[in-house]
Formats: sequence, structure tokens, C-alpha cells
Amino acid sequence: MTKIAILILAAGRSSRMGGRDKLLEEIDGTTLLARVTKRALATGMQVVVTVPDANHPRANLVKTGLASMVPVPDRDEGMAASIRAGVKALQHEETAVMILPADMPDLQTSDLRALSMAFAKRPNNILRATSADGTPGHPVIFPSDLLTALTKVTGDSGARSVIRANQDRLQTLSLPGNRAVCDLDTPQDWAKWRAAQALDQNKKAGR
Repeated sequence: MTKIAILILAAGRSSRMGGRDKLLEEIDGTTLLARVTKRALATGMQVVVTVPDANHPRANLVKTGLASMVPVPDRDEGMAASIRAGVKALQHEETAVMILPADMPDLQTSDLRALSMAFAKRPNNILRATSADGTPGHPVIFPSDLLTALTKVTGDSGARSVIRANQDRLQTLSLPGNRAVCDLDTPQDWAKWRAAQALDQNKKAGR
């Protein structure tokens, strides 16, 4: 089976959170970044996490685990800086990479495994997760021959340019509900998500 490394993008500025760090927000007694990293590690794949710098509070979460930490000194450029740094840190050039933004609380280990299994059947294609209704989301797996292209992306549009240039190789896999498109960028996003979580828990408890 083709080796796949998970690249968690966690070097952003969290600029829309009004001074709070979205990746350090707590969920069920842990931080969002720790939650996402733990679920990625549970797949058994190599996990690389980009962080602002080695002394950042986010870095302390990565240092205590099994994931590899990659500082991104030029993170102000945008998501592309994290992608470049993370891809260059992969252990093997033949490894495919699953790019996973760190602000996605609903993605499960089972989702990441489902993507890796689907990718293994067509390892020369790009595989992008979608919501249940087909809305494009994350994670996205890129085959090893596109790693060089990923090390050359620029700006804040991430790897979209690589996807556009290889549109004929793009495949999709739908994940349950909105897991592939739920990200938490603002205090309003967090409030809405937490309210939905509380409602769901109350329903399960029969309240």
C-alpha cells in the first residue's frame, strides 16, 4: 500500500478569533489541535504538524506527542508557507501527503482511514473529501509525484493551484454529514458549533 503522511496545518495566525487562539480552544477537556493530532496519530500514519515557531504554545502540544513538529517562520504569507515547510519535512519522497487543516473538529480517525483506503485503490489521483451533499472540503490527498509542485505553492490559497493544474486527476470521497467542511475560524463559528454539540448530547441523553 502507498505510504501516506498526514500534514496538519497549524501555523496560521487565528486572526479572525478576536485575540483568541482557535487551535487552543478547549473541547471535552483537550484543545482542538490536540484533538485533531490525536485522531491523526490513531491512523498509524506519519503525522507532521506545522506550527508558528518552536516556542509557541501550539508547539508544546506537539512536543509531548509522536507527531513531528515543523516551524514555519514565513507563516505570514499564508497557508502555502505551511504546505511548503510540511511537505519538505516528509521522511520519504515516495510518500503521498494528506493535507489536513487543524481547525476541523468533526473529522474522525475513521474518516482519515477511509480516505487512505480509497486513495490506495487509485494512488496516482488526487483524492478530496466532500460533505455528504458533495461540497468540496478537506482533507485532500496528493500523490507523491505532486510533492515537488506542493513545495512551490505561494500565497494564501493553499494547494488550489496544484488541484487546478491536475483537475483531470481529481477524485472525491464523501464523508458523513458536514465533517469535511466544518471548520471553526471565528467566535461565532465556535458558539454555533458548541450549541449544536450540546443539543446533540441532550438528544442522546433523552432530555
